[in-house]
Amino acid sequence: MGRTKEFDPDAALRRAMGLFWRQGYEATSMQDLVDCLGLGRGSIYGAFGGKRELYLQALRRYVEDSGQAFVEHLSAPGRAFDAVCGMIRHYAEMSVEDAEFKGCFMVNTAVELPADEQAGRQVESSLSVMETALTSALMRARAEGDLPEGRDPAALARFLVTLLQGMRVVGKTRARGRYLEDTVEQAIALLK
Repeated sequence: MGRTKEFDPDAALRRAMGLFWRQGYEATSMQDLVDCLGLGRGSIYGAFGGKRELYLQALRRYVEDSGQAFVEHLSAPGRAFDAVCGMIRHYAEMSVEDAEFKGCFMVNTAVELPADEQAGRQVESSLSVMETALTSALMRARAEGDLPEGRDPAALARFLVTLLQGMRVVGKTRARGRYLEDTVEQAIALLK
């Protein structure tokens, strides 16, 4: 009779995600994962594969969770323009309140592992979800009369994706407050 799993794989994956998010892929050793997860190497390999496979699973979970929250916020009842402005403010707040200066796991991956095809696909998928949700919200904002008719929702969405991810990068610096407050105000003014 086989042994039953004595750990929650989802909880272990989330702990691994937190470790990779704080330290990055290269700086995280297999021993770091053993210590963080409280599992033996064999259990980690058996449940997740090696370090790279675990990293990719953690990234996938992060992309799914953050993408779902992003879409839900932008598609919530109420004025679409307010939702977009709220998202810009939210990114600034997340960046300023990031006590560990860890930034965005997805952006960190794009910077640390630019040549990794599987990680790159997940990063691109995340950016695409953001772009689609923002385009839809901006189209609604235009239909509601809050975005001028001549504005291109798709181009603005791509601009905002770049801006939001850039805010997460600046959020990793000690000067973040000084930059992000003005960035929010300028971005909202640009949309009007």
